[in-house]
Amino acid sequence: MKEGMLMPQSTTVSSMVMFLIAAVVGALGQFLYKSGAEQTTAAWTSYVLNWRLLGGVVSYIAVMVLFIAAFKQGGSLTVLYPLYASTFIWAAFIGLWAYGTPIKPVNVAGMALLVSGMYFMGK
Repeated sequence: MKEGMLMPQSTTVSSMVMFLIAAVVGALGQFLYKSGAEQTTAAWTSYVLNWRLLGGVVSYIAVMVLFIAAFKQGGSLTVLYPLYASTFIWAAFIGLWAYGTPIKPVNVAGMALLVSGMYFMGK
């Protein structure tokens, strides 16, 4: 191996769990941003004093903290980031719950492709 190259790193189960939690928290953050945006007006205070928008910011900070903790535990980018792609699946379920947005067969097919992609990226 050439000098300066990093050795491949094994991925711990705890790192994978942290990335899955980050995916759920990230999807929650997306919901908070959307629902918070619906409550804004032309006044700048409606952005700054909006608890949902602030909750979205806190969610994304939590995601970054989970990323750092997971990488500290040991993990490969090719294993962990595909797990974070499940954010899109969690967001679809939150959209169904919060807004009644239907999950159509084509959406399920996309979710299946995401999951199979996560599987193959981890191989």
